[in-house]
Amino acid sequence: MNRLHLHLLSDSTGETLENIAKAALAQYDDVETLRHFWPMVRSEAHLERILQEIAQNPGLVLFTLVNPVIRRTLEARCRAMGLPAVAPLDGVNAALSGLLGEAANARPGRQHMLDAAYFARVDAIQFTIAHDDGLNWENWEEAEIVLAGVSRSSKTPTSIYLANRGFKVANIPIVIESPPPTKLFELKNPLVVGLTTSADRLIQVRRNRLLSLNQAPETDYVDQEAVGREVAYARRMFADNGWPVIDVTRRSIEETAAAVITLYQAQRPR
Repeated sequence: MNRLHLHLLSDSTGETLENIAKAALAQYDDVETLRHFWPMVRSEAHLERILQEIAQNPGLVLFTLVNPVIRRTLEARCRAMGLPAVAPLDGVNAALSGLLGEAANARPGRQHMLDAAYFARVDAIQFTIAHDDGLNWENWEEAEIVLAGVSRSSKTPTSIYLANRGFKVANIPIVIESPPPTKLFELKNPLVVGLTTSADRLIQVRRNRLLSLNQAPETDYVDQEAVGREVAYARRMFADNGWPVIDVTRRSIEETAAAVITLYQAQRPR
């Protein structure tokens, strides 16, 4: 197994850099990555402390630094140590500058400004938390997206992920013994999406959940026949109401959310 020291330097929160590194590393197998995360790097004194750590643990350096002095110092010192230092946003900024005919504003953390979009995202998160697992169904018409599915079909984590993207989301568990309120079938504004999964995968997830709670692992909750009926009941409901369906069996939360966003954008008026 290869061992890699990965140094991430950002003059802001470093969230963008972390996502870039994660996406790149996902393409490599058998790599033990030791991450050194350095956010809010805005002074040469801070950079000097980091460079000492890099010298002790040499590896790949990724950075998003807009201050030209700090950036030049980092690049020069990395060259002297024979280490690659990569600014992954440089190519994008160069292309944008060429097309727009203007230079980028060198302001760290500008994407985190407290603008209208930021407060809309906060509002979406608050709404989504308040409408998790069938709560406050009277307000579902205010949602942009409603996710429906049987227990443990990733409704809540997908909802939270979508909320962080700025969507107001409600979710409702589909339970044979307790049908959802009629409001669900009367919604006009939200996009209702059914989440389904294979019975075998659902049983595995539910068993793990029961074990984590120190509960009996053999109940109707994980019975093959009972779970099969549950999944079939939900699928029938989705089909009867003409709701789009996403099979989450082999999807990550991010992939499921991306599919939901595609459906939402397709149904919006142009």
